[in-house]
Amino acid sequence: MSEKLSAVLFDLDGTLVDSARDLTLSLNHVLRQTGRPEVSLDEVRHMVGHGARALIMKGMEKTGDVPPEEEIDQLQDMFLAYYQAHMSEETVVFPGVHDALSRLKKNGIDLAICTNKSELLTHKLLEELELAPYFTAVTGGDSYPFRKPDPRTLLATLEKMGQSAEKALMVGDSANDIEAARAAGLPVIGVSFGYTPVPVQDLKPDIVIDHYNEFFPALYTIHSNVPVP
Repeated sequence: MSEKLSAVLFDLDGTLVDSARDLTLSLNHVLRQTGRPEVSLDEVRHMVGHGARALIMKGMEKTGDVPPEEEIDQLQDMFLAYYQAHMSEETVVFPGVHDALSRLKKNGIDLAICTNKSELLTHKLLEELELAPYFTAVTGGDSYPFRKPDPRTLLATLEKMGQSAEKALMVGDSANDIEAARAAGLPVIGVSFGYTPVPVQDLKPDIVIDHYNEFFPALYTIHSNVPVP
């Protein structure tokens, strides 16, 4: 690529942070309140990525019949109240993330979060995990009338940053991220340690990393014109 890289968009859950334990605890809180059996951490890892409501629906499907919409509304409120109070108790930043973000930021590359988690919860989690200062823009699943894998989500985030797709790159863990990036014309790095029912290699990102200590070699492979030593 000849354009100089100036922006990197990151997914959040399963890409920058391992949040599956807190999401599992929150979902199981809802399931217990409705007399349902609990689901496992491994099961939840394959349910994450489409927002809280979709996670609840998948939990309901896994443990019995799906309730009517009005009951799902109540369960979503219950889930969000519990999750907001406990969202960073078991959630951790993946190893190497702080170093990678710091190096990018110090070298003038704008960073953004583009997630299907609600924007309010995203900001709260970033603050609690001390990640917020790295990002010039944050967009969530409720920021626009569309969400990933709709490519407009990435393009709208770039517009908010004052950046263009020609100088940007996406980092994610699932089909939502990779499909959105492809349709928006962005190269994409996939992480192998995230939340996806399909191995990320099968989704065919430009390159896959197993740890953030592989991030910059991967970045150079995709985008040779990178102002990072």
